[in-house]
Amino acid sequence: MTDRQVRPRAAPTTPLEPNFGRPGWTLKRPLGRKLPVGPMAISAAGKRCRRKFLRYFKNGFRDATYEAWERDYKWDAHEEWQRELAPTVFRRLLKEGRYDEIGRRAVRIESHTNLIFSFEKMALRDAVREEPGARAFAAGLYDFLHGAASDEARFTRWCDVVANLPRRQTRVFTWPIATVFGFLAQPDRHIFLKPNVTRRAAHAFAFPFSYHSQPRWTTYASLLAFGDAVRSAVKDLRPRDMIDIQSFIWVLGSDEYPD
Repeated sequence: MTDRQVRPRAAPTTPLEPNFGRPGWTLKRPLGRKLPVGPMAISAAGKRCRRKFLRYFKNGFRDATYEAWERDYKWDAHEEWQRELAPTVFRRLLKEGRYDEIGRRAVRIESHTNLIFSFEKMALRDAVREEPGARAFAAGLYDFLHGAASDEARFTRWCDVVANLPRRQTRVFTWPIATVFGFLAQPDRHIFLKPNVTRRAAHAFAFPFSYHSQPRWTTYASLLAFGDAVRSAVKDLRPRDMIDIQSFIWVLGSDEYPD
């Protein structure tokens, strides 16, 4: 956000490029590899969106202000996740039955960002406070992030888990909650969905985003495809991961960045 100190950041040491938006996508080549820059088939809408982004951040994804306002805090949360809930740590905590600790760590890491609304943060804390909710959350999240099934199957199961978490006053089954942990844990693969902003951005980009208010695979797959289209339009700006793609989408659709 705008009150964050501007500080340039080094690129991640082992960034990876996902094969965005395709069923069964896998990690392919290092994102650090220089991609060919030349004439690209970019739509008129895509060109307008690029111009808007570059109007705010003239050096693109390496702009110091961009990194301070949009990237740094998300990458910091990802690095914290890698320390606190790396796969080996996550598996050990599951084996020890420390479901409450997994829930606490995940909620604490997310709380260091401004990605979800305060009422969603409270609903999430309530949902994992007691053992049944913490157990379901921990096992479901591990399966989503590290399971062996297809992307569609794992995302669908994760949605079922989130939909059935305990709730007190506010519902937990929202798009931001369903997508924030994949985004923080694996920004080389997963993207975050803020519904209104993303829909406005897709409209500006002239992308046929297939949105449903209730989290489901078809919408998430469409979002990944949107990310693929965005990356094609900005590949000369060398986006590193989904953090850059999601931040570009945010700039397009957020009231914080008027046209």
